[in-house]
Amino acid sequence: QVQLVESGGGLVQPGSSLRLSCAASGFSLDSYSIGWFRQAPGKERGWLSCIASSDGSTYYEDSVKGRFSISRDNAKNTVYLQMNSLKPEDTGVYYCARESSCWRLRVGATPDYRGQGTQVTVSS
Repeated sequence: QVQLVESGGGLVQPGSSLRLSCAASGFSLDSYSIGWFRQAPGKERGWLSCIASSDGSTYYEDSVKGRFSISRDNAKNTVYLQMNSLKPEDTGVYYCARESSCWRLRVGATPDYRGQGTQVTVSS
């Protein structure tokens, strides 16, 4: 059974850091690219970052480039999103999802599986 489970969210102050985890089961990270998305209050879900299954290449949306870092641990079948210098506008529900390629996630393809999300709130 395919599952993606996010964890690591919370309430933090601006300038803080958080590390989100996306634990995958039922498939291997060698076979699927994993992307992170954010849905801010009142806004549509937007793509943030992706790590490619093939070679581990990473991609970032401009607003998080230099602050967020995506990585994976194949032994644990888990993908991480390290978020630094958090801003109030980073507030939202963060989801991970799988796709056959990062390109498909970036252009808005609907992934076949995504997690339930974890809430991140950045507020003073």
